[in-house]
Amino acid sequence: MSETGLKASIQGDLHGAMKAHDKLRAGTLRMALTAITTAEVAGDQARRLSDDEVLKVLAKEAKKRKEAAEAYAGAGRQELADTELAELAILEGYLPAQLDDAELEAIVARAVEATGATGMPQLGQVMKVAQAEVAGRADGGRVAAVVKRHLAG
Repeated sequence: MSETGLKASIQGDLHGAMKAHDKLRAGTLRMALTAITTAEVAGDQARRLSDDEVLKVLAKEAKKRKEAAEAYAGAGRQELADTELAELAILEGYLPAQLDDAELEAIVARAVEATGATGMPQLGQVMKVAQAEVAGRADGGRVAAVVKRHLAG
């Protein structure tokens, strides 16, 4: 079976990075492919991930890099933080463009209106509707903060 889609694109980019002796890019893409493969074999039976599922794995890996960079910077280890940020930039090249604050606010406002939510007890319903439209273009914590702000005020 031949690979198609996002995973194949990452594999092709990995080969290009290896030929160019770009150690950072090759290492980052190798790590991303390992995470994708791990997700494929998780559970009862191995399966091929869809591009949407691959994007979720990449988003999770990007979030790890962002959190690690913040932790390293907070601990005064800027060189390690810079490496994490460089890896994050490589991963972000495969992710959809992130929503700006105004776009996210509009999505949440539509989700609140669609669900008829009036307060915090409906947080889960609003999050479900909002996350479906956001589709990986904003971190879940960021979406939750906007939803909470809308429901509280």
